[in-house]
Amino acid sequence: MTLPKFILGDNTDLPTAIFVIHTQFPRFIINLENDEIEWLEEFDNHDQKLLETETETLISEATAFYDREIARYQDD
Repeated sequence: MTLPKFILGDNTDLPTAIFVIHTQFPRFIINLENDEIEWLEEFDNHDQKLLETETETLISEATAFYDREIARYQDD
């Protein structure tokens, strides 16, 4: 199965939270309600440096994905 880079998620236990799941390395879930990130990877020192440089970009991409998806729902 090929997964898309980002997936939207929600949960009725957290009705105001909207989650974007990043399925590629480094895998994470971001809660767009409060920008909290849950990393789904364990990182070594080399990975830590990558995270420091890439985190802002990944968050921007996740937010842009969400905005694009919502715009598509509103267009229907």
